[in-house]
Amino acid sequence: MSGTAEISLEIAHEAGSWDDLAAVESLAQAALAAAARDLSANEGQPFPEDPPEVSLVLVDDAMMAGLNGQWRGQPKPTNVLSFPAFPLDPGGMPGPMLGDIILARETIEREADDLGKPADEHITHLLVHGFLHLFGYDHIENSDAERMEAIETRILASLDLSDPYGETEPV
Repeated sequence: MSGTAEISLEIAHEAGSWDDLAAVESLAQAALAAAARDLSANEGQPFPEDPPEVSLVLVDDAMMAGLNGQWRGQPKPTNVLSFPAFPLDPGGMPGPMLGDIILARETIEREADDLGKPADEHITHLLVHGFLHLFGYDHIENSDAERMEAIETRILASLDLSDPYGETEPV
C-alpha cells in the first residue's frame, strides 16, 4: 500500500542573498505539495507511508558554478541542480530521502528579469522541475522532454501559474 503524496522539506541556506527564508520555504512547500499531489493523481506515482524528504539548498552563483563543474563538467552557474538520493524511474517507490534540489539566487533573478516574470514564479517552476528530476524524469531525449514539460505545465497550472514553455499541452 502506498502512502499519501506528502513531502518533508529541509532547507539549508549555504550561500548568497536569500533575504526571506520563510517566504522561500512557504513557496517550496506549496510547489512540492502540488507536484506530489499531481504525480500521485495523474502519473500513478506511489509514495511511502512516511513522507520522503527533500533537501532544498540555497546558494549563490559562485557555489553553483563549483557544483555544476564538479558534477556536470560545466563550471558555470545554472539555475537549478537536482541530485536524487537513489536512482528512481518515474513510477518507482521512493525511499525515505528523495534527494537535493539546489537553487542559485543570482541566476534565477537574472532569468526572471529576462522572462519578465516575478522571481517567485520562476523559483516555483524550478522547484517543480527539480522535483521531477528526483523522480527520474529527464529531458535528454525529445520525447522525455515533452512529457516532463507537459507535467510541469500541468502542475504550475494547478498553482495558477502560466506555461513556462509557451504553449505546452498538459498530459
